[in-house]
Amino acid sequence: MRRLIPTLIAVVLVTVPAAQGPGARWWAHVRYLASDALQGRDTGSAGHRVAAEYVAGQFRAIGLRPAGTKGYFQPVLFKQRRIDESRSRLAIVRAGNAFETLTLGDDATIGLRNETPSKQPIEAPIVFAGYGLQIPETKRDDLAGLNLKGKVVLLVTGGPASIPGPLLAHYQSTRWSYLKKAGAIGVLAIRNPKGQDIPWERSKLARFQPFLALADPALDETQAEQIEVTINPASAEKVFAGSGHTGKEILALVEAGRDLPRFEIPGSIRATIVVRETAVESDNVAAVLAGRDPKLKDEFVVVTAHLDHVGKGEPINGDAIYNGAMDNASGIATLIETAAAAAAAKGGFRRSILFVAVTAEEKGLLGSRYFANHPTVPRQAIVANLNTDMFLPIFPLRSVIAQGLEESDLADDLRRAAGPLKVQVLSDPEPERNAFVRSDQYSFIKVGIPALSLKNGYTKGSAEQEIVRRWRSERYHAPSDDLSQPVNLQAADDFNRFYLALVGAVADRPNRPRWYEGSFFGRFVQK
Repeated sequence: MRRLIPTLIAVVLVTVPAAQGPGARWWAHVRYLASDALQGRDTGSAGHRVAAEYVAGQFRAIGLRPAGTKGYFQPVLFKQRRIDESRSRLAIVRAGNAFETLTLGDDATIGLRNETPSKQPIEAPIVFAGYGLQIPETKRDDLAGLNLKGKVVLLVTGGPASIPGPLLAHYQSTRWSYLKKAGAIGVLAIRNPKGQDIPWERSKLARFQPFLALADPALDETQAEQIEVTINPASAEKVFAGSGHTGKEILALVEAGRDLPRFEIPGSIRATIVVRETAVESDNVAAVLAGRDPKLKDEFVVVTAHLDHVGKGEPINGDAIYNGAMDNASGIATLIETAAAAAAAKGGFRRSILFVAVTAEEKGLLGSRYFANHPTVPRQAIVANLNTDMFLPIFPLRSVIAQGLEESDLADDLRRAAGPLKVQVLSDPEPERNAFVRSDQYSFIKVGIPALSLKNGYTKGSAEQEIVRRWRSERYHAPSDDLSQPVNLQAADDFNRFYLALVGAVADRPNRPRWYEGSFFGRFVQK
């Protein structure tokens, strides 16, 4: 198949039009990557491979040097798991062996990123730990006084608004590390209704799609986790029954932003999980534009966007292809157009720019985690990461939201790039969504590299926020994120010009970007 694909790419390269109005070339890339022919670009699929070849072909045509481990490609190995739901069961076991069945899909979904133990079923007592957070910087410890050894922790996702958004997001993302240290063997997470993008009725369909884990055991963040379950908040009463508390009570405290009680649940979770596992390979695609400065050319600004989407899934309104036009063919199109404009820039840039289309973002930032831990250039030579993911050009560009704005002096470069274009720079207006840890810049932050991730901006309570909220509710991870949706090509063109200015500002700055003094994430810098 690989021998045939480049011929297809060559044809497509010829058919990408010259600029014919704002965003024309950008939209041509989106049209190709989000077409039904690519079947949603699921990690490891034939459609993803075609998309990877397309990006490599674009890099080649632009004149960028290959920067993978096999030409433009960096192969990444995964373990792919699918649940056999017909043979899997989930229940709360009460005294006297009475039990409450949790219906898969309606009440709960089972995560499969962790290794499923061979001995079945799993059964363990349950302890409710509130938000289940342990944050030394704020002296918060929801685990204090709880005996979690050999138990499953019931918790509500999210956390109090008093904790800074990036810090809260990080400690939620790494929560299993300290739950494991406390002796827990698994997690039952009630999905917090605040800040959720996708209605449960649609999100539950994702359980039929494959889960992936990196094959590299050194990058496995779920070791010793025997069970991971997400619970529909509408079904919370089933797990709290007999505890002296109700799901309604707990969720009302969450809505009010108050602290949560902690207590044992009178019962155990019993799970029979039958999984089929296969090996999968998928590629990051990397290319470099060499810098001009005799010294700084050996440093790299890494510019990323994720190439994968979620492939085919359960049909919605008769459509089973989840095209991923905005998520994230749009970001890949911006990556390509930024590379082309940077390569054509008169005089070039002082530092080298490494453009990387990463795989498996939808599976938990796995492709970028692999690249950040196994970069194809010396890690100490990487000075910054700039990322864009689903930036949503669905209304005019007047502002940008920057994840990581408060953490490093990349904020200065961002403001310098935005000023002449009259673009306002905003902090995240919705920290409860944990967006800080949900895009690929977080993989670079976790190895100490200053990073930003950018989107078309809006302020809280604005008409633009409502447009985005409606888009998430109706199109995010749905077949309707396709080529028929309304897109503002002028906004895409404006974002691309702004993005190029930012990339250039970082590539040309005289000194390396640095974490602000006091930034929590500066501790991850690798000496």
